[in-house]
Formats: sequence, C-alpha cells, structure tokens
Amino acid sequence: MRLAAGLLAIVVALAAVLLLMGREPWAESGTIELWHGVVHSSENSQHLGDWYTFTHVLHGFGFYAALAPFRRRLPPGARFLLAMAGEAAWEVVENTDFVIQRYRAATIALDYYGDSVVNSLGDLLAAAAGYGFAARAPLWATVAVAIALELFLAWAIRDNLTLNVLMLLHPFPAIEAWQSGA
Repeated sequence: MRLAAGLLAIVVALAAVLLLMGREPWAESGTIELWHGVVHSSENSQHLGDWYTFTHVLHGFGFYAALAPFRRRLPPGARFLLAMAGEAAWEVVENTDFVIQRYRAATIALDYYGDSVVNSLGDLLAAAAGYGFAARAPLWATVAVAIALELFLAWAIRDNLTLNVLMLLHPFPAIEAWQSGA
C-alpha cells in the first residue's frame, strides 16, 4: 500500500510540476496515442510512447544498478521509489528551457520543444518497467537487452541513449551528419 501511495505521489507531483512549468498536458492535436513512431514530427515526445521511450527503459536499468549497493540498507520498495523520484527529477530537468535549447542546438532534435505531460508520464512508466526487468532478470540478460535496445534504436532512428548523451555533452559533426542521413 505504501509503495502504491508513494508512486502515486511521484506521478501527481511530476504532472503538477510539469504543468506549472507550462508543459502541454498532451499533443496539440488533442489526441493521446499509445505510440507515435515518427521521430521528425511535432508530435514526437507528445504521446504516451515514442522511439525515445526505449531510452527510459534503459534509465530504469541504470537506476537499478545505481541503487543496488544499497540493498542491505534500503528495502526494495524504497529503492524503487528513489529510482522513480530520480526519473521524475530527470523529466523535470529535461523539460527546462536550458535543456530543450541544448537538445535543439547539439542534437538532431531541431524541432524539439519538450515533452507533453502524458509523454513524461509514459517515460516514467518505461523507467519503472526497466527497473522491474533489471530487478528480476539476471545481469547478463539486462546487459544483453540494453545493448540490443541501443543497437536497435541506432538502426531504426539513428539515435539512442548513448548518442543522445554524447551529443549533448560534445557534439560531433560526423555523428550529426550520420544522424541526419548524410
């Protein structure tokens, strides 16, 4: 019961903060799609799921790994809630004007204007799924899925979590050219 209440509090707080930041609740079209698969579109990052949802699954893997050293001091539910609070914090940071402008300047996301609240909640759900997978699967399976997701995203959309972080920190013209299809 406490776990559900804690997760609900994180979801409500995330939605409230994003709305107070001026984020749109959902896509301007007024629809909420379960999946929107067009990366170079004004609808990207506006629906429950998109190609970048898979990167949030990887966030879940990462949060599980980061909190694993605390297994003896924190119960599983507390570690899960810390991971979800961390993911919610990232969603807030990701949707600040500073980070949005950085994405637009340094990555292929030229038309990125931030996530809708629905998309951020979908990303939180994806991170929860990733965390749950990592908590139950053997380490080798989590690593294999992470590599497979990164390779699949690189093939499907010429972007993934690794490239996203790399290009945010230090853009490389050769990677940018490849990502834009040149």
